[in-house]
Amino acid sequence: MLRAIGLLLLIPLFDIVLLVALATGVLFPVPPLVLIALVVLTALVGMLLVRAEGRATLRKIQQRLAVGELPTDELIDGGLLIAAGAFFLTPGLVTDFVGLLLAVPFTRYPVRAATRRWVVQPYVDAKTGGFASGQVYIGGFPDDENGPAGPGPTGPDGGPDSSGGSGSSTSFDPTEATDVDFEDNDEN
Repeated sequence: MLRAIGLLLLIPLFDIVLLVALATGVLFPVPPLVLIALVVLTALVGMLLVRAEGRATLRKIQQRLAVGELPTDELIDGGLLIAAGAFFLTPGLVTDFVGLLLAVPFTRYPVRAATRRWVVQPYVDAKTGGFASGQVYIGGFPDDENGPAGPGPTGPDGGPDSSGGSGSSTSFDPTEATDVDFEDNDEN
C-alpha cells in the first residue's frame, strides 16, 4: 500500500521535472505559451474521453444488471475512469498520459485485470475469510493434535482412517446409544 502511495506521489514529481525541462529548453525548446496550451488541451480532450467512456460503462452496467448478472468488470472500469479523470484534472503531461492509459479501453483492459488480481481479490479474500475465492482452510484447527497438523486415526492398512472418526478415545458410537422413551406421563 505504501508503495502505491509512493508511486502516486512520484507521478507529479515527474510532471514537474518534465515541464521544467521543456520550458527551459533542456530537452528541446518549447515556448511557455505552447506548453501551457498543450497541458490544457490534453486535459480537455482527456476529460471528454473520460465522459464518453463513463457513459458507455454506465450503459454496460445497466445492461448487465437487466439480465441479472453482476457487473464486476464494469465497476472496476468505472473506478479506473474516476482515477483517469483525477489524473486529467492534475495539470501536467505525465499525469495526462497516465489518465489516457486508464481512459482508453484498449489499454484499460490489462490495468483492469491487474487491479482485479492484485487489489480486488486480496481485499475480498481478507473481508470474507477466503470464501469468495474458495481459498478457505477446511482441515480443522491448526493446533489440533488429531487434525491435519498432528497424528490422526489410522485404518487397517496403516493409512488415514476413512471412517470419519476423530481418533480420540471418547468418540461417539451409535451402536452404544440408548433409546429415549418419549412416553406421555400424565399423572392428573
